[in-house]
Amino acid sequence: MDLKSKIILIAGPTASGKSEFAVKIAKKINGEIINADSMQVYKQLKILTARPNQKNQKKIKHHLYGFQNVNKEFSTGVWLKLAFKKIKEIQKKNRVPILVGGTGLYFKALTDGLVKIPNIPLKTRNEVRFMQKKIGQEKFYKKLIKLDSLAINKIDPNDVQRSIRAYEIKKYTKISMYKWFQKTKKFFNKDIFLRFYIDFNREKLIERISSRVEKMFKNGAIKEVQRFNKLIIKKENSANKVIGVQEISKYLNGEIGLLETKKQILIKTRQYAKRQATWARGQMMNWQKIEAQNLSSALKIFK
Repeated sequence: MDLKSKIILIAGPTASGKSEFAVKIAKKINGEIINADSMQVYKQLKILTARPNQKNQKKIKHHLYGFQNVNKEFSTGVWLKLAFKKIKEIQKKNRVPILVGGTGLYFKALTDGLVKIPNIPLKTRNEVRFMQKKIGQEKFYKKLIKLDSLAINKIDPNDVQRSIRAYEIKKYTKISMYKWFQKTKKFFNKDIFLRFYIDFNREKLIERISSRVEKMFKNGAIKEVQRFNKLIIKKENSANKVIGVQEISKYLNGEIGLLETKKQILIKTRQYAKRQATWARGQMMNWQKIEAQNLSSALKIFK
């Protein structure tokens, strides 16, 4: 297989060993790694986001890690433009771009194109979220169907996030989300991608997540949040959603103890891994699944 003409994508749940696997592939095929994780872009949150260590970054060139200030918003559209530029730069050097991360929306934008939907004002988004929470998903979904008939059979009645997104788009723009999808701008031909998803046994993944949480605290997660809290950051900024920021802040304020802090971070991370797996089942059906225990064998694919 001529890998020089390909773009390799590696996805998987948090703590599944994606970054290490990407480094091993890059060594074999003269590749360079591009970040596809929405939280690992932030400069001031290295430990909580489990950014690849300096050792691996010295072995293989890494791009789009830890460059964005936490007090600035960062979107899928901005990431896509930056990733596109890095891919072209790497290809010009006759190297193979390897994109690795856990943000499904980034991969979807890269492979399917970017939908040019206008930014929805925070006021509208909050109003829609408040209504959904107040009336419940069942009634909210019925209201969505009345507002946007094109959503019928396209959004699962239990899919809260997509329901909210479809509602806020139609409410603000007066145009269905699915009409916007027809205006998608594509960056690449789909045939250029080699897509791999690391599938992990849930029990073993939970063990790895537990180990990672402990490691984060040993590496200075508390001090990282102390520094973070000294910065002036708007509440709605995505950086505040990094798992561990709120929990450790509560600990620093004396609201909860250290054991409870770790427990809450562990629970949130497990829930996040579950959402990633759910996304993969719905959006990455055509990706090649690699069992985590077979990662070493899977390297043979890359010759």
